Amino acid sequence: MKRILLVGATSAIAEAAAREFAARGDALFLLARNAAAVQAIADDLRLRGAAQVASASFDAREFQSFPALIDAAVQRLGGLDQALIAHGTLTDQSAGAASPELLRADFETNALSVMALSLLLARYFSAQGHGVIAAISSVAGERGRQSNYLYGAAKAAVSTFLSGLRQQLYAKGVRVVTIKPGFVSTPMTAAFRKGLLWASPARVARDIVRAMDRGTPVIYTPWFWRPVMALVRFVPESVFRRARL
Repeated sequence: MKRILLVGATSAIAEAAAREFAARGDALFLLARNAAAVQAIADDLRLRGAAQVASASFDAREFQSFPALIDAAVQRLGGLDQALIAHGTLTDQSAGAASPELLRADFETNALSVMALSLLLARYFSAQGHGVIAAISSVAGERGRQSNYLYGAAKAAVSTFLSGLRQQLYAKGVRVVTIKPGFVSTPMTAAFRKGLLWASPARVARDIVRAMDRGTPVIYTPWFWRPVMALVRFVPESVFRRARL
């Protein structure tokens, strides 16, 4: 049995991962903004076999609350073995480009809060000599595109931060997993036209759980996004800047 903290537990990907954890009897502490929604998920996970499920409200922009929330998870579960940071918003490119305040709010949610939580978890796991910190970044952070470079910039920051943290914590027995999903069919992407490259939250969740158990440094999910993004990075800037992406 593993003791796992899930941040942003009401997201489609996190909920699907939580079901995987529950099915094998793990103990879970769920954090999410919507208290009623996270409580409903907690009730469902108990029926699915979770050894223990507790939950609390979480606001990604209230950084001062993070230490107490992690302490609550540790106290309730009797310790922590893994953490999955899965919260985030899909930035409105046009609105964010026109409003520095909205840009800052989105960057705090999608990047800075992930970094702050990771640092607190790093301190805890380092002290005990083991643990896994997994956080969802995105293939959008691989290269800036005119259609979503605000969101992509936040995810690029997360990926770079996790890379450095992974190097720092390796010798301390702590593994840091960067998760880079491609297109995932979730409520957040409901307005998007779907195609062959889209995956279900359940498919992505299975990859995440396997990567967390193995301590895989970086995963692209589904797998085919690794060669796709290698090709995208290979395109010369002189060509890429003319593409309408």
